[in-house]
Amino acid sequence: MKSRFRDLMMGLAAIAGSFSSASAADDGIIALAIGKAHPGVALSAGQTTLFTTEAINGDYIKGKLESGSGRFDLDLVTRNGEHLRRLLNDTSGTADFQFVVESAPVLMRLTARSDVTGYMLTLTNKVTPEQQRPPERVYLSPTMEKTAAEVAAGGSTETFWKKVAAQGTPFVETKEDGTVIATFLWRGATKNVRLFGSPSGDHENLERIGSSDIWFKSFAVPADTRLSYQLAPDVPDVPGTARERRVAILSTAQEDPFNHHPWPADGIDRFDRDSVFELPGAPPQPYLAEKGNPKGSLQKIMVKSETLGNEREITVYRPAGFDPGNRENLLLFMFDAVESLTKIPTPTVLDNMIAEGEIPPTVAVFIANPGPDARARELPANPVFADFMAEQLLPLVIRETGITHDPSRTVLAGMSYGGLASMTVALRHPELFGNVLSMSGSYWWSPPGTPADRQEYVAGLIAEKPVPPIRVFLSAGLFETGNSRGVSSIIDTNRHLRNMLLARNIQVIYREYAGGHDYLIWRGTISDGLIALFGK
Repeated sequence: MKSRFRDLMMGLAAIAGSFSSASAADDGIIALAIGKAHPGVALSAGQTTLFTTEAINGDYIKGKLESGSGRFDLDLVTRNGEHLRRLLNDTSGTADFQFVVESAPVLMRLTARSDVTGYMLTLTNKVTPEQQRPPERVYLSPTMEKTAAEVAAGGSTETFWKKVAAQGTPFVETKEDGTVIATFLWRGATKNVRLFGSPSGDHENLERIGSSDIWFKSFAVPADTRLSYQLAPDVPDVPGTARERRVAILSTAQEDPFNHHPWPADGIDRFDRDSVFELPGAPPQPYLAEKGNPKGSLQKIMVKSETLGNEREITVYRPAGFDPGNRENLLLFMFDAVESLTKIPTPTVLDNMIAEGEIPPTVAVFIANPGPDARARELPANPVFADFMAEQLLPLVIRETGITHDPSRTVLAGMSYGGLASMTVALRHPELFGNVLSMSGSYWWSPPGTPADRQEYVAGLIAEKPVPPIRVFLSAGLFETGNSRGVSSIIDTNRHLRNMLLARNIQVIYREYAGGHDYLIWRGTISDGLIALFGK
């Protein structure tokens, strides 16, 4: 390598020798031209060489220093030799540097830290202030590219919006290579529009075409995408913490007025409804609709816990024709009862699955939260709550229903924190709860004070504890990549947990869906998980 460098130095020296001598100023400062290499001579430790180049304030300069041996510092200095900026520090080999000219003329001082046989200094690029322009906008959507050109030429947006109203949103296009482009749209906001529930897994700002009434954001999405979303026009910029500014999106988030599929359709107002986006390839969810199958019964029971210091309602579902002595019966516990009975129509799902023979008769217990604060306190790996489930709730359900308890046919199921609770309760009491159905579990969670290098608490439990006799259905959304909490994402932590389960030889079935942290996904995942664990 050193021999090759010396050969290159000699060749460049022959070519550039006349330039070097001719461009050297009377005061010993060497003038460098952009794009031409300066082959330097041997230097002793501590020896310096000064360079300059033609530049004005605001110019962006990029360069490269190469050496076959020795170490260097490279600094910006004033004409009086006062230090301005260190560009390269104790470097050797090949190193790049860049800076913006703040005070012309530019003066660079190269200092040898050790004896060197030679070096090569090149200013590879200069970009003037006039040339410093952002790249032209790249449009994923051919329709939006065409529309932007028409608007730039003075055209009206009326024809565009008539097409959007007829077709509905998001606007979907399939490119020749098969890529599916989904474009979300808003008409007529003043200062901003944000997308809540985007395929990126985070809040997204829509872009505006010029000063027109078209706001848009395009995404390349999988052909099996399913998600729900809202759009938030003119979100206020409120003072406060980053969290407070972020949640301000909820003040204007509402259904998309051009979307033809509101959810739920009977939401009380536009702020209470989401909009649904489903591509034809989205996995079927065949058990959601009423089919006239025999219906199970629902019983509500109030349960008071002395250890938790609160009282909650549970709802017990018994399937039609329930026989408590049937040893094929399943016992399902689901957290977040309100959502599990409404946003996920679980009783209807169970009615249909049992009637169609997809799963055995199932008793389901829906566990309500006494309040949001109790949910945040109880569901994330709380041993007191896990003991309440094992020592109080499970015996109560057995007494009420008469079901024969079999841990291998008992399931804990939940979404988000509920998925986390399903896993941690089972890990604490695997002798009672033998199956976990976790949907987008919050495995990024760890107790306060957990060291930064051990943030995935549940994965650590799996690694450290004896192998529990449980089976696991684990799922997450491809769009659950958001990292606003400063911790690993749901998709990453679920993948990691899957790998830990496999490494410990714990039976795990893993699914990913082209969606986000979304009840629209979970209302199908519950049936997928039950079939995967117990399907006939």
